[in-house]
Amino acid sequence: MLVDTYGRVATDLRVSLTDRCNLRCTYCMPEEGLRWLARPELLTDDEVVRLVRVAVTELGVTDVRFTGGEPLLRPGLAGIVERCAALLPRPRLSLTTNGIGLGRTAGALRAAGLDRVNVSLDTLRPDAFRALTRRDRHRDVLDGLAAARAAGLAPVKVNTVLMRGVNDDEAPDLLAWALAEGYELRFIEQMPLDAQHGWQRSDMVSAEEILAALRTRFALTAEGEPARGHAPAERWLVDGGPARVGVIASVTRPFCRACDRTRLTADGQVRNCLFAREESDLRGALRSGASDGEIAARWRAATRGKKAGSGLDDPAFLQPDRPMSAIGG
Repeated sequence: MLVDTYGRVATDLRVSLTDRCNLRCTYCMPEEGLRWLARPELLTDDEVVRLVRVAVTELGVTDVRFTGGEPLLRPGLAGIVERCAALLPRPRLSLTTNGIGLGRTAGALRAAGLDRVNVSLDTLRPDAFRALTRRDRHRDVLDGLAAARAAGLAPVKVNTVLMRGVNDDEAPDLLAWALAEGYELRFIEQMPLDAQHGWQRSDMVSAEEILAALRTRFALTAEGEPARGHAPAERWLVDGGPARVGVIASVTRPFCRACDRTRLTADGQVRNCLFAREESDLRGALRSGASDGEIAARWRAATRGKKAGSGLDDPAFLQPDRPMSAIGG
């Protein structure tokens, strides 16, 4: 197992398949993009599958989520999913994506063994989408969501970040739309993971503000801690249920004490937290001929060093050098 010194057990693995993205969201990266990892720095398909196998068969991981950057930009994605779905015990497999390209790949990914999908969509307005992402792909995301639903990638979850003065007036409309479409909506507080290091707490739309906006139109009933478990989202029944809405308050109500995640970057580094400033290299071990047992031991040692919390409330907090696109969502 992957156990830290606070007794938390990591059973949820986030695997970044690329740092590249076909959007330029203002809260993530500059308009001109970033310096992407060179191909030799990336884990190969075989290396990704081997590390997932070690995590599942040696370390007790039960859930694997493929992320990026934008994981649909990874040419071998369907093959990676298929090979990971064949592992025993079989992990639950999911994908976090911006939805562009999902319209033409959702069926194949479902056939390969993908179980469910999270799609990022911050606005219902095409003009606001262009302002936030600097790309005119709003229709593609909507089509991708519909394709995921049709393919049976259930539940289809929608991740939304509200930006003050841009889309912070849309919370009730977004929830009404998600309910009508059969999607599960989750709002996420903007986090200090932008490449520009321009995040300011005062600019962030907080969980309390989001909930207050939703309550102008809907009755919300908290599910509470037992229902939440290790999930990062606090969830509310909408108008008595069964539909739900979630809020991930990583900044104002962190969930570190129940964290069950470990992360693998596209270049093979283990990270214990989104906000960690330390990494442990597994790619080097792979390429130097380490055995599965040696890789597992290195991963366990890295997990033991996990800190109690993210440190966001510490006056000395520093953003990680890597932005979200390079860490993996």
